[in-house]
Amino acid sequence: MYNSFFGFSENPFNLTPDPRYLFLSPYHKEAIEHLLYGINERKGFIVITGGIGTGKTTLCRMLLNHLGNDTKSALIFNSFISDMELLKSINQEFGIDMPPEAETKKDYIDVLNQFLLDIFVKGENAVLMIDEAQNLSHNVLEQIRMLSNLETAKEKLIQIVLVGQPELEDLLSSPSLRQLNERVMVRYNLRALTSKDIRGYVEHRMAVAGGGDNPRFTKWAVRNIYLYSRGNPRRINNVCDRALLIAYVMGKRDISKDIIKKAVRELAGNNSLISEWGRKWERRVSYAFLLLLLIITAGFGGWSYREGLFKTAVLDDIQPAAPLFMDEQKSLSTLFSIFYDDRKVENPDDEEYQLSLVSYDITAEYYVTLKRPFRVSMAGPDSSLKYLVIKKTGEEGATVIDANGDERAVDRDFIMSHWGRQVSWVYPSPKKSSILSKGVSTPNVLELQRMLADMGYMVKTTGIYDQFTFQEMMSFQKEFGLKIDGIAGPRTMALLYQMVRLR
Repeated sequence: MYNSFFGFSENPFNLTPDPRYLFLSPYHKEAIEHLLYGINERKGFIVITGGIGTGKTTLCRMLLNHLGNDTKSALIFNSFISDMELLKSINQEFGIDMPPEAETKKDYIDVLNQFLLDIFVKGENAVLMIDEAQNLSHNVLEQIRMLSNLETAKEKLIQIVLVGQPELEDLLSSPSLRQLNERVMVRYNLRALTSKDIRGYVEHRMAVAGGGDNPRFTKWAVRNIYLYSRGNPRRINNVCDRALLIAYVMGKRDISKDIIKKAVRELAGNNSLISEWGRKWERRVSYAFLLLLLIITAGFGGWSYREGLFKTAVLDDIQPAAPLFMDEQKSLSTLFSIFYDDRKVENPDDEEYQLSLVSYDITAEYYVTLKRPFRVSMAGPDSSLKYLVIKKTGEEGATVIDANGDERAVDRDFIMSHWGRQVSWVYPSPKKSSILSKGVSTPNVLELQRMLADMGYMVKTTGIYDQFTFQEMMSFQKEFGLKIDGIAGPRTMALLYQMVRLR
């Protein structure tokens, strides 16, 4: 509708996985480098994971389009298949003609093996890429492992790329798939875009769409896009598409923060959401301004300490000072101590809750979404299992507590390279807990809806557990590996408590 108004030849924010629109953020470039390395060096198994909407499918399509003529490829999108259906799909994708009498798995594997040997003799390579691999059954994954046995004395005849959501790693780590997991030689976890990538992403898509006089997204519009999307390309596309439509209706060519706010409100279908969301951003700006004043007031006396801010916490440098890594008992006592200190400020007389320690497997890419103090298992200096207590996270790194109770700064690279997946925090669960499900109407439902809305899910804050809330709850549960039932039970609420700190 707005294409001719802005001069686009096509919709720049279409959700289809078109390789032309792939924006190569630093993370996407690293993912491609890992893929090319694994394929060209014939490493056998490659695993690429990433959250929903981070561009994994588009990345796969782009890679296959750029492989040379000496590389044969097969791309499987339907992961809800049997082992026999998988073999048939692979041979069909490679363009292999099957003899009419072929019936058994052995028949299909024998023909595939001969095909791979023939192209190997020609100096060519073969790539099998399976998208949404987290949905594959154990039987199919075992069949895929057997395909990796198709090899010469020195080389793998087929390179197998498994692409899926973070739970794919959990699936592969199960004891029954240990042999397959040990064969994975290249792994990469694709993360969401950073705030610095948003403008480049938006302008890249508009340029590909052929806009000669592209609309201008103001600085504050871009910042609000990031706050809403948290760097998820699919959410960026949704809000930008709606913003362009609003601008077209209003006859404007510049996309302001007000247009972005209106787009978010329309996507959420709730007028109160945008005003609350906007107030949160205004508070953040106020806090940043106050922090700036404090820094200026401090004067230049502290300038000599500037190099300590977000300095990488190298293990060799940590050991002479108070250790960052703690054992089980010390990390727990530190975590509870921080909780009680915060609780006194938040609600000193609250007796309606009982404390529990909850633990989840959370991949490193989501560390910045954790809003309350937690501990994470990490590989310590001696490779033993240790714990790191993190008080506060940020896009550039985190504030951690060392063994002496002092705050220390570590950068993002340190966290990403040492993350051990298991995260624990103190959760004050209500003594009179209730399960929130479809049809329920209580003040707790209203709080739940506000938490989901704060994370960018499309819910209406009505206080009624309606169909929208039910569907978005299932989306949240799926994204973070919870039981997908649409019911806000204790574990779901504990995770929301950690990820949303409403004020």
